[in-house]
Amino acid sequence: MRISYRPLWIKLAERELTKQQLREMSGISTSTLAKLGKGENMTTDVLLKICEALNCNINEIIETVPDDKERFRNY
Repeated sequence: MRISYRPLWIKLAERELTKQQLREMSGISTSTLAKLGKGENMTTDVLLKICEALNCNINEIIETVPDDKERFRNY
C-alpha cells in the first residue's frame, strides 16, 4: 500500500485554489509542495498544516492505494 494525495488535488480544484495558494495558506515550503506533487511521504505535521489551512480532516486529503505489485498479485 502507498499514500496518494489525489483527494488533496481534487479538493484544491473544487475550491479553485492553486498549489501556490495552498503553500501560502498552509506555510509549507516549495520543496514540501514538490514532494507532495511526486507522491512522496509526508510527516503528519505537514498534513495537519494543510488540513488547518483547508479546514478539513486528514482523510479528505489522502487515501491509500495498492502498489502496482500488489494490484497484479491479486489476479
